[in-house]
Amino acid sequence: MTEQAKVPAIRFAGFTDPWEQRKLGDIAERVTRKNENNESDLPLTISAQHGLIDQRLFFNAQVASRDMSGYYLLRQGEFAYNKSTSADSPWGAIKRLTRYEKGCVSTLYICFALLNANPDYLVTYYETNRWHKAVQMIAAEGARNHGLLNIAPDDFFDTMVSLPESQAEQQTIGAFFSRLDSLITLHQRKYDKLVIFKKSMLEKMFPKDGESVPEIRFAGFTDPWEQRKLENLASFGGGHTPSMADASNYVDGKILWVTSQDVKQHYIENTTTMISEKGAATLTLYPSDSIVIVARSGILRHTIPVAKLRKPATVNQDIKVIQTVDSCDSSWLLQYFIASNKTLLREYGKTGTTVESIDFAKMKSTALMVPYIEEQQAIGSFFSRLDNLITLHQRKLELLQNIKKSLLDKMFA
Repeated sequence: MTEQAKVPAIRFAGFTDPWEQRKLGDIAERVTRKNENNESDLPLTISAQHGLIDQRLFFNAQVASRDMSGYYLLRQGEFAYNKSTSADSPWGAIKRLTRYEKGCVSTLYICFALLNANPDYLVTYYETNRWHKAVQMIAAEGARNHGLLNIAPDDFFDTMVSLPESQAEQQTIGAFFSRLDSLITLHQRKYDKLVIFKKSMLEKMFPKDGESVPEIRFAGFTDPWEQRKLENLASFGGGHTPSMADASNYVDGKILWVTSQDVKQHYIENTTTMISEKGAATLTLYPSDSIVIVARSGILRHTIPVAKLRKPATVNQDIKVIQTVDSCDSSWLLQYFIASNKTLLREYGKTGTTVESIDFAKMKSTALMVPYIEEQQAIGSFFSRLDNLITLHQRKLELLQNIKKSLLDKMFA
């Protein structure tokens, strides 16, 4: 998009007129109605991700005063600008009330209703960064007070909005992004439901402390689970860091090298750093299906990151590698570590002088409740398929979010 043309890089067919710059005050009017007689008891806050949402859902508490008669009363379809800044919203966030019929917002918000512009268009416009410069200019003279921009309402309504002259083009753009948002929400819900479902199944398909059978089992399995030490189910290994001073250890690297930064998902196919054959010469190349567990890291106070290799790899000194024997299914053991993470962290985690670590020697001698190999394989296969389904929806979600991000950049002047 060139400054002279004032048109976006991508447009829908049939629209050729240049876009125009108009003051927000020309297409909207300020809303300052108070919540007299406490007409609404719904306290709202603005979330960059969720829009205008019930405070009690977002914060799990009511931040607003019990008596909200002095708050602004916002009706469905109206907009509010939260001047608070965050990493996701460096110049605040502007959202439209769509979830509820009405609600109350702080008088620190600047609220407005549209007069002659398409609301779906404006909702999407305020998801771009096109309006940031205008707000930045009027906030430049005012200091940020604890993350709250010093912006006067009159100055805010003098900010320029870029929009098509044609209401039809505004409506087409707004409807397109509204449908895209609905698709993103659909995949987000599917992903969230699968994650919750897996968490529930992990709790029910592994025995609780002191019990020998899980709450839910596959048909045909009735034998109690037996205690077996981890050291009798697997062999163990580790690694180190090839000299960083010798570039030949890393240049043209083709071998996966796992560090604690790579164990963010439960399956590893790629790593942030690859090493060369020379760098790997003093390291063990562990086969796919090996389990890697972070044994030393600053993040161990919250969780024990664990994953399964989908390709052969080497590891650094912060990683322990577990290779199961024939009587132990690696997919089952991975899910055991995921299901028992908090217990393992409580039992074997310890605080070091600079980073937290796992007492791995003690962990190896721990006794697990283990079913026969056939039941292990059934459980491992079930969760592997579930993980693949979760990953599929996660990738679809990320793809749609990336498509939207790209189109927001190209479809607005």
